[in-house]
Amino acid sequence: MSVGKAVRSLLISVRGTLRPLAPASKRTYTAVAEARALLENELEAIRAAGTWKAERVITSKQGPQIRVDGSRGSILNFCANNYLGLSSHPEVVQAGIDALRSYGAGLSSVRFICGTQDIHKNLEQKIAEFHEREDCILYASCFDANAGLFEVLMGPDDAVLSDELNHASIIDGIRLCRARRLRYKHMDLNDLENKLKESQSSRMRLIITDGVFSMDGDVAPLPGICELAEQYGAMVFIDECHATGFLGPRGRGTDELLGVMDRVHIVNSTLGKALGGAAGGYTVGPKPLIDLLRQRSRPYLFSNSLPPPVVGCATRAVELLLASNEIAQSMAAKTTRFRNKMMQAGFTIAGSAHPICPVMLGDARLASLMADDMLKLGIYVLGFSYPVVPKGKARIRVQISAAHTDEDIDRCVEAFIQTGRKHGVVS
Repeated sequence: MSVGKAVRSLLISVRGTLRPLAPASKRTYTAVAEARALLENELEAIRAAGTWKAERVITSKQGPQIRVDGSRGSILNFCANNYLGLSSHPEVVQAGIDALRSYGAGLSSVRFICGTQDIHKNLEQKIAEFHEREDCILYASCFDANAGLFEVLMGPDDAVLSDELNHASIIDGIRLCRARRLRYKHMDLNDLENKLKESQSSRMRLIITDGVFSMDGDVAPLPGICELAEQYGAMVFIDECHATGFLGPRGRGTDELLGVMDRVHIVNSTLGKALGGAAGGYTVGPKPLIDLLRQRSRPYLFSNSLPPPVVGCATRAVELLLASNEIAQSMAAKTTRFRNKMMQAGFTIAGSAHPICPVMLGDARLASLMADDMLKLGIYVLGFSYPVVPKGKARIRVQISAAHTDEDIDRCVEAFIQTGRKHGVVS
């Protein structure tokens, strides 16, 4: 195929139509061909580095057991953020069906035009109650919640102090605001205090941290952070995506676990993990802040409302947690079982006492090969490598769910031992 035909084929596929394209100059063809070559070279470099991220196709609903395209029978899933097993909980699914029938598939609008239904307001009220905060605002995702907060709250006279390993959505959200930006070393209270001293001339300061860091499963030192915030007159923000629903005695999150719910000022989290696993995110905090976000937050103002089925599922998930802490409490023993058995076998597991259990391997290609071998043994896990984690820190991130049985966990450990011996990771 000539270059011209190849470029024409590329443009047709990008535009998603077979309509004839307008004639283009040779210069345009050359530019597109060069761009394509650059893209293909970049992709080949990713493959050569062993960091290519293939998407496995699941042919069943989410759960502790799934079906994967190309594999026979059910596969044990140890890779999802389905912490409480609510993604396919019968009551959660039925609530989504009921909302679909009563309220339709979607609103075809943003919230302030004609996209707010009573179910949106009801869910916001329940989430605020769950977190024991004054008010709540819903977003299409927590990525959007993080993109929408800092630009509104923090101006050029203010300063943000962010943990260096905060989630990508936090980093991108901070980039959108005009505040002074200071990064402190990961969970290092001494460095945070130095940054607080350095920024004392700022009008308002916000300490920003993940409650739980998703790649390592380590928990932010919130009591120390809150003490420094109070000492230096700063506010505290936490992203709770990997804590909401299961950390703490009632599953309220990291701030409840560490006894600082009344000292953390703003919480962002997701509906897409423990709370039903569909989509959506939110901010909870002081009512004046939430009111201001409804007026100024761009992802809120310019994104369609959450679809009614998603709202219905999430509402039922929150109601289940408000009614009982039984599901949340079941996580601790299962997490401890997996971590102890893996460490006894000789594996290095990062973090502590969190359902995120990173099996540290270091080498990206090794992590990918071991994950492929685990799938052959009926265990769905994935290798994580750069740029998701730093170079040299490749791992297989195992995630424990309340829906896993002890037998499921033991089978996963045995598969790791078999695969680890094959690749010389354990003896």
